[in-house]
Amino acid sequence: MWKSVNGKLVHTTDHNRVKFRTRISAALLEQLDTLAKEHHTFPNYLLESGLENLLLNGTISYNKELRPKDRIHYKTTYDTALLANVKEFAKQNKLFINDVIEYSVNFIDFDNLKLRSHKYRIE
Repeated sequence: MWKSVNGKLVHTTDHNRVKFRTRISAALLEQLDTLAKEHHTFPNYLLESGLENLLLNGTISYNKELRPKDRIHYKTTYDTALLANVKEFAKQNKLFINDVIEYSVNFIDFDNLKLRSHKYRIE
């Protein structure tokens, strides 16, 4: 992100974002990569949209026995407040965070996504 300071643009880190590493289905990540390219965004923005909508919905119906077997490490950044809410939601529903993240893919709102250019915005 860029900030306008005294009439000059200064590159800065978005402090509202936090790094997070988890394990997610490889097949799901491939699907997210494809969707991200189609919608000119990043996979983590897709996941954030799904997570926000899942939290708004407030309910989750997850079968722990159907967990994917092809999980791989996935490292990205999320909005700090959103990640805190997801952690609490997972704890309340006795699930792992990666279960909630994978389930949230069903709630992605393709009409209201952050585009790739959001990363390079000027504030």
